[in-house]
Amino acid sequence: MPSLPVVDIADFLDDPASSGGQAFITELREHLHTTGFVYLTGHGVDPALDQALLDRGAEFFALPEADRRALAIGNSAAFRGYTILGDERTQGQADWRDQLDYGPEQTAPDPGHDGPAWLRLRGPNQWPETLPELAPVALAWMEAVHGVGVAVVEAIALGLGQPMDRFTSGFVPDHDLHVKIIRYPVNPDSDTDQGVGLHHDTGVATFILQSDVAGLQVKIGDELVTAEPVPGSYVLNLGAMLQAATGGYLRATPHRVVSPTDRERLSVALFFNPTFESTFEPVELPAELAAEAHEDLRDLHGEQIHTLFGENNLKVRLRSHPDVARNHYADVLGGTG
Repeated sequence: MPSLPVVDIADFLDDPASSGGQAFITELREHLHTTGFVYLTGHGVDPALDQALLDRGAEFFALPEADRRALAIGNSAAFRGYTILGDERTQGQADWRDQLDYGPEQTAPDPGHDGPAWLRLRGPNQWPETLPELAPVALAWMEAVHGVGVAVVEAIALGLGQPMDRFTSGFVPDHDLHVKIIRYPVNPDSDTDQGVGLHHDTGVATFILQSDVAGLQVKIGDELVTAEPVPGSYVLNLGAMLQAATGGYLRATPHRVVSPTDRERLSVALFFNPTFESTFEPVELPAELAAEAHEDLRDLHGEQIHTLFGENNLKVRLRSHPDVARNHYADVLGGTG
């Protein structure tokens, strides 16, 4: 049995006005209000593309360490590239995972630009020359899930009594999606099981493709529930920007990943990010929904959630990757510019 609610988006993708499409809107809203996490099925992305990305990811992590380190994320002001084991931190503690971060292929701003610091979050990806098959598969998967994400935020908007396009301007035609291909090895340190520490996401929504090894745990009430892998599904959860915009009606639920005990885990997390210029202002909810909202506009560190996405995103990345912060953001350390 799946450990989280399962919602099927197929009818909505076919016709949002159909009875099945309307049922999906209501069901999705209710689950994102209560648990903040669902398994999303019926999304239409070719399962062969999912598997190809996991396979290419496994091949990347099998490359010689020197080849992976040549793509060090510290090279990139856009936080694109390879993070070695233990170099990313959550709640101040090292995460036992390594990963390759990428996004849309973009041009970096000119050095010395006079715009906000978060413009540096745009730039080119770093890909391994010895694995040319990775980039086209990774970029194709990102664009396929982008289409699913647009449909999801349309359904969320309708469920909140808003126009269907209430949130889509930040994602169409341009976007600033960010993807992590992640490996969680067995941790030899028996004193910790932190694959990634308890946190909630900062943006709008996250789509997670899991291999067949479990590890993702979701905090439902006082319990940590394991999101067992469900073939053909993505795990979907919300970020703090939608929680803030709805006054806490929608949930950015804390979650973590525990280290596997016998064989490594692979996953791909797509952070469904709008353009960095996007703002998520408060949503005027229908009275019956507003009555169930909870004022909760601060993240787990007790900091204000910025409505401007670029500010919010840079704040978190500087905290998670001190190497990138030192190399590329010395002028804004102590603030987010």
